[in-house]
Amino acid sequence: MSKIRKEDALNYHSMGKPGKIEVIPTKMLSTQNDLALAYSPGVAEPCKEIANNIDDVYKYTAKGNLVGVITNGTAVLGLGNIGPDASKPVMEGKGVLFKKFAGLDCFDIEINCLDPDQFVNIVASLEPTFGGINLEDIKAPECFYIEQELRRRMNIPVMHDDQHGTAIISSSALLNALELVNKNIEDVKIVFSGAGAAALACAKLYVALGAKYTNIIMSDVDGVIRKDRFNLNPTHMDFATYQPYFSLAEAIVGADVFVGLSVGNILKPEMLLTMAPQPIVFALANPTPEIDYELAINTRNDIILATGRSDHPNQVNNVLGFPYIFRGALDVRATEINEAMKLGATRALAALAKEPVPDMVNKAYGDDKISFGKNYLIPKPLDPRLITVVSTAVAKAACESGVAKLVITDWEQYELELQQRIGIDQKLVNRIMNIAKRNPQRVVFAEAENIKILKAAQFIQDEGVAHPILLGNIAEIKNLASEYKLDISGCEIIDNLSNESQMRHFGQLLYEKRKRKGVTPEEGFRLMHDKNYFGAAMVETGLADALISGLTKDYPKIILPALQVIGAEKEISRVAGMYIISSTKGTFFFADTTVNINPTAEELVDIVGLAARTVQTLGIEPRIAILSYSNFGSSKGEIPEKAAKVAKLANERYPNLLIDGDIQADVAVNIELQQENYPFSELAEKGANTFIFPDLASGNIGYKLLQAIGGAEAIGPILMGMKKPVHVLQLGSSVREIVNMVAIAVLDAQLYKNKNQI
Repeated sequence: MSKIRKEDALNYHSMGKPGKIEVIPTKMLSTQNDLALAYSPGVAEPCKEIANNIDDVYKYTAKGNLVGVITNGTAVLGLGNIGPDASKPVMEGKGVLFKKFAGLDCFDIEINCLDPDQFVNIVASLEPTFGGINLEDIKAPECFYIEQELRRRMNIPVMHDDQHGTAIISSSALLNALELVNKNIEDVKIVFSGAGAAALACAKLYVALGAKYTNIIMSDVDGVIRKDRFNLNPTHMDFATYQPYFSLAEAIVGADVFVGLSVGNILKPEMLLTMAPQPIVFALANPTPEIDYELAINTRNDIILATGRSDHPNQVNNVLGFPYIFRGALDVRATEINEAMKLGATRALAALAKEPVPDMVNKAYGDDKISFGKNYLIPKPLDPRLITVVSTAVAKAACESGVAKLVITDWEQYELELQQRIGIDQKLVNRIMNIAKRNPQRVVFAEAENIKILKAAQFIQDEGVAHPILLGNIAEIKNLASEYKLDISGCEIIDNLSNESQMRHFGQLLYEKRKRKGVTPEEGFRLMHDKNYFGAAMVETGLADALISGLTKDYPKIILPALQVIGAEKEISRVAGMYIISSTKGTFFFADTTVNINPTAEELVDIVGLAARTVQTLGIEPRIAILSYSNFGSSKGEIPEKAAKVAKLANERYPNLLIDGDIQADVAVNIELQQENYPFSELAEKGANTFIFPDLASGNIGYKLLQAIGGAEAIGPILMGMKKPVHVLQLGSSVREIVNMVAIAVLDAQLYKNKNQI
């Protein structure tokens, strides 16, 4: 699990604009005419249309893509009844997940109301605003009544995710686990630890899948839920038993399935030993499961185990469900989320886990052997197929069960629209970070006497992204860390200036490489006083796996030492720089943006190969546009002619790549425009995602403009073509940008080692 520090969490929420969300207009508002159309008098026209036909609200407003995340703060995470104000960060966070994973917009609404009927009245009155309602963190038993009443009164989807999200994900895991042990859901004995909202919803969905009420035993802090208990809540009556069980220890004897939604460490090893052969255990309390993972698998080697934690197999994570369930429900304007839709999502998740796992998922989790089995019951959260598989299943179930107002007929087109809605590559940074964590490498920082570097080092140390090596004055680094209350105890600190013998050794190495280029032994020693030279020498000699620098120095001052000490790959005429541009339109790759001022056509062909290899390394198919101010010879000049030549030579050298040009940047990404005017283009089907610029000026200007005024996030520059991993930070990079570059450097180092071990 990630190590979260209080100061980091508070800074994350308070820095810049407080909170995590904002409202962004989707239409142009640049002229007086735009304003007149957006508001008075133009706004009257859609108002009149909606007044005549209420369903037109979906045509003229954002309602169809808007979810209300609503709470009263009575049961927040593991914090309990902290009230509506204190719950707001959680609700904003839920809204961020809706946007990130399903492209859904959200308003979070925290209501200061403890009376269930009054709460229902408030939420029901909001129906004209939202396409769906996600109830969150409302305590039991009120949550059951509130959801039931809202579903009865409202004609839009309503779901209490604390109940049904966990139920859907765990049901998928249960179906697949039972298949692995060759047991039928109708026959198994299921024991619950916990009898709250999530436990009851899980039990009800298990029954819908075929489990028998008489085979389900539920317990809480007072013991087994029995029919002869006093003051039993009506919501528990269906699962109350007359069987001779009073404690969890008694109930679990002979059980096939244990579902924990209670407290940590309640399931003891001796209790686990009394379960039936091949027991299925879902220990879902978080962060401390009902039984420790290692303890459980050491106690029973025939166990199938799932938890709520990301650092163990089979994480039962609600993010596998709620974004895609609401996406599918809203896309067909469902009037509710019914049992058929929940079962559709359940079975879709279960089926997806049996499909071959995409390479990008294998790379993200550092495991090329992920396949259906006891350690892979449900899909991984970073699987890009989730939105198409789950949302489509939910939408189909809504149509088939009669609750959809809009019936989809072309499901292939719908799946394509789902991918385009969020960008299929939107989880790229997550994948890179996960790959890095699977095999962290030694990364040396040449500018460690800088607070941003130290903050980044603390983060990557805590997260296990890399093993930081801090280069600089040891006392100064430690004092700076102490001043800012940073824990860098896991980082190695090296002062090159206090190690003359090492500097002389590295200086001799540089002399041997460049003795015919003016470098003397003494000059080599002198250059090693520069931390960029020293850091590059550490990488060259295997004392570090990658070098990071450039936060405080210009790009050329970092590249020169790296080229002199390490050098470029033998097959490459020159190195190049590439930026990853992440935007609402998707993820794109820009090269060369940092190194080559005016490369020749032949040099650009090398850059095409470097860029394609790097994009493929990230698990993405490169679709390469050779950019110009011309479209396929529409204008004459040096740049169009060079671009056309590059396209021709690159296609000859890399026949398996998708490459076209010369082409203008806007046309390269506009599929409709290409299909209408240039249907012969190799890029007409999907558009380009990798752009090769004709010179450094255009590439550098392009990415900086997108970053500054286009709202895009730029990750890089990635230095391509070096013999060993060296990456140069953008001058003045943020801590987040440094961390991203470290993850890329680790990935680069992993690939370098794998290549040289073959």
